[in-house]
Amino acid sequence: MVKLFIFARQQIVLMQRFRIFFLVYLCFSSYKLLAKAPVFTEKDYLNHPPRIIRTCCAFGANLKVSIIPVYRYTMLTSIELLGPHKYLGGYGENNGILYTRRGGFIDIGHLRDLIDWTAYLYNLEKKSQEKGEVFINLGFEAGEKSLDIRIPSSENEENLITLAGRIAYDISIWHEITSWFGASDVPLVSEKFSSFSIEDAYSNLLGINIATEAIKSELPYDQAVTEAIKKTLIDLEAVSSKEESYQAMDAVREIWWTRKKHLPNNKVMLRREVGAYSPLTPWLVPGWESKNSLPLKLTVPETTPDGIPLSEFYSFTVHLSHKLPVKKIFADSSKHLVTQLDFQHIIAYIASGMLKKNILIKM
Repeated sequence: MVKLFIFARQQIVLMQRFRIFFLVYLCFSSYKLLAKAPVFTEKDYLNHPPRIIRTCCAFGANLKVSIIPVYRYTMLTSIELLGPHKYLGGYGENNGILYTRRGGFIDIGHLRDLIDWTAYLYNLEKKSQEKGEVFINLGFEAGEKSLDIRIPSSENEENLITLAGRIAYDISIWHEITSWFGASDVPLVSEKFSSFSIEDAYSNLLGINIATEAIKSELPYDQAVTEAIKKTLIDLEAVSSKEESYQAMDAVREIWWTRKKHLPNNKVMLRREVGAYSPLTPWLVPGWESKNSLPLKLTVPETTPDGIPLSEFYSFTVHLSHKLPVKKIFADSSKHLVTQLDFQHIIAYIASGMLKKNILIKM
C-alpha cells in the first residue's frame, strides 16, 4: 500500500511537471533567442536553421488545453504589434496569426520561418556554385533528411532565389506531412492538430515571396525583411487590430475550427488545406473580403524564370523511419527513401484518410 501511494504521488508530480512544460511550450516557443545576421562564415553553411524556428500558432482563439483546464490559448497579432524581424527569431517579433482581406489568415511565425530558410538556402546555393555540389544533413524528422544541391556557376541570381524558395517550401511541407503521422517536438504531445492547417501553406508560400524581395534589396537583411513584411500585409489589406482578427476568427468558429475540443486534439481543426502544390487561393472569411481588390493567389515555383525545371538542381531526400505507413502509401512496400517528388503522392494518401474521417479539405 505504501509503495502504491508513493508511485501514485510520483505520477502526480510528473504530470504537474509535464503540464508546466507544455504550458511554457505553448506560450513561449515562438520566441526562441537564436538571432544572428545571415552573413555566413564557412561553418555557418553546415549549421542549418532548426526545422521549426518559431513555433506558431494553433488556429483558433480561446482554445482550451486538455491538461491545463484553466488556460485559454490565443495567439493573434496585428501589423501594429509586429516587431522588427530578426534572423532566426527574437523575443520582440510578437508573432501570431492575423487576418487579411486579400490573403485570409496569415501565420507570421510560419511566414518568418520560410523567409529565413530561403535566405539560408540562397547562401548555401552560392556555396554550391563555388564547389559544384553541396550535400548537407538536415537532421531527423520521421527519418534522416538530407539535401543535395547542384548548381552550375553560370546560373543567375534570379534562378538561385527562386530555387531557394522552392526548397524551403518543400522542407515546410515535409513538416506538415510528418505532423500528420505523429512526429512532434514534444514527447507524447501530437502536433497533428496543426498539420495542414488552412493558413499554413499560404503563409509559407507568401514567406518565400517576401524573402525574394528582401534578398534583392540593398538594405541590411533584417531591415529589408521587416519593411517587406509590413508592405505585403498592407497590400493584402490586413485588418487594423488584433480585436478584428479575433472577430474574423470567431466568424468561422464551428465551421473551420471548434472550441468544443481541447488542444492537442486533432479535431480542433474542422477543415484542412491539402492542396499544397496547387495554386493557392486564400481562405477568406465570408463578409470579410476586400471590397476593392481580388484575393492574392500564390503559385509554387516549378521552374526557373527562364524555364528550367527546379528539380534538376536539387534533391531533398528522407530515409524513412517507422512513422509513415509505407506499405499503405506506396505500391512498393520496400520503399524507405523518398524525395520531394514523392510528396504529392503522400499528401494524396493523407487527403483520402481525411475524407474518410469527414474532415473537409481543399485540394
